[in-house]
Amino acid sequence: MGVENLSKPTSVGSLRRGQSIVINGEPYKIVSLEKSKPGKHGSAKARITAIHIFDNTKKSVVSPVNAKIDVPLIEKRTAQIVYMEEDSIQLMDLESYESFFTSKPTEKEILNKLSPNAEVEYWNVLGRTKIVRVKGSS
Repeated sequence: MGVENLSKPTSVGSLRRGQSIVINGEPYKIVSLEKSKPGKHGSAKARITAIHIFDNTKKSVVSPVNAKIDVPLIEKRTAQIVYMEEDSIQLMDLESYESFFTSKPTEKEILNKLSPNAEVEYWNVLGRTKIVRVKGSS
């Protein structure tokens, strides 16, 4: 399955803070977005600072606002933790009952709530999965 099925193009000018975008084939979440006015010698530009969804690395991009950029299609699903290893977790999707392994989240507030049989929300982004929260706990 190619990236074309996992993302859709959108105008840079229509982006908002908090939205996800694809930079160099990787998913990022926009943390800051500044748009400049068109100048005498060029079109309006957008300065985007984004954090990688999986490894939290930061990237900055400058692009004309009329350019196109890919927005990943994020599939949000629920699963139950079947088994936990040192650096990975086996999940079972609660809709399809398919079991698969994903890496443990790096965020401490999520890690501390993980336990066997717990229900989690996970995202499927560009063919990769990430646990984003543990359900049933605040």
